[in-house]
Amino acid sequence: MPAVRHLAWLCLSPQLLRHELSFDPAVHLPPEFLETLKRWERNPDTLPVRLTETPERRLGHYFERLYEVLLRDLLGWDIVLQNQQVQAEGRTLGELDFLVRNRCSGQLEHHEIAIKFYLGFVTEANQVRWYGPNARDRLDLKTERLLNHQSRLCQRPETQGLLASVGVCETVTPRIFMPGYLFYTVAQTLPEAPAQVLREHLKGHWMRLDQARQENISGWVPLFKPDWIGPWAQSAAPDTALARAALDRVESAGIPQLFAVLNRRPESDRWVEASRVFVMPPQWPGAGA
Repeated sequence: MPAVRHLAWLCLSPQLLRHELSFDPAVHLPPEFLETLKRWERNPDTLPVRLTETPERRLGHYFERLYEVLLRDLLGWDIVLQNQQVQAEGRTLGELDFLVRNRCSGQLEHHEIAIKFYLGFVTEANQVRWYGPNARDRLDLKTERLLNHQSRLCQRPETQGLLASVGVCETVTPRIFMPGYLFYTVAQTLPEAPAQVLREHLKGHWMRLDQARQENISGWVPLFKPDWIGPWAQSAAPDTALARAALDRVESAGIPQLFAVLNRRPESDRWVEASRVFVMPPQWPGAGA
């Protein structure tokens, strides 16, 4: 059941952001949560309804759905508001991802969430930038927006007025949930991850298409959303033809492709993800990087 596997990753994955606002659900999850996930895996009829729905095409929307299940069905927390826009004079100031009641502390919390994949790149000016597969997304810019705008939305008088209109007049504690990966280039020497990134963050590698053409890709499996979430595993041996076809798409369409690199585990006769690699088209990240 892919959705259960994806949800398990959300529960246990380290955060990208090292900050006092970072939210670690593992601290609050009940001891039996893994048994709950196994029961859902064995008996799909017991799955929360949100996990039975067809995944949205946009990874962020699917990620929000998983997080909703984590909060409501695993933690047992009440969701007071979700995806609530804050407006003033016809202008949207922002959106509250989740307003929840923390059953452990009793506090009301505002959770801003994101799942991110960033690739380290050394610019012509010898600066290290961490870009998303879509190079308009950048780690430093996203971090600044999360910390200085999104997480502070409940401090605005417009938001406080909105909350008061639904009976919320207490202090709201901000939290940030941002798991994901940093991908390190195999072609350049990069320094350590930025200071604001958790040391235990998940890592991968990235390379250009021309280098990928020279690699042994016998264990490579192309990953497509939403299976960017969580480690990949399969019973069949990887199909090299599928990997080659995915590399051809990088060339013809000029879009990045994520691969899981699998190793066979003899004890289970399954192929499991040992690492992951992004293959990038020649023009990425584009002019001005």
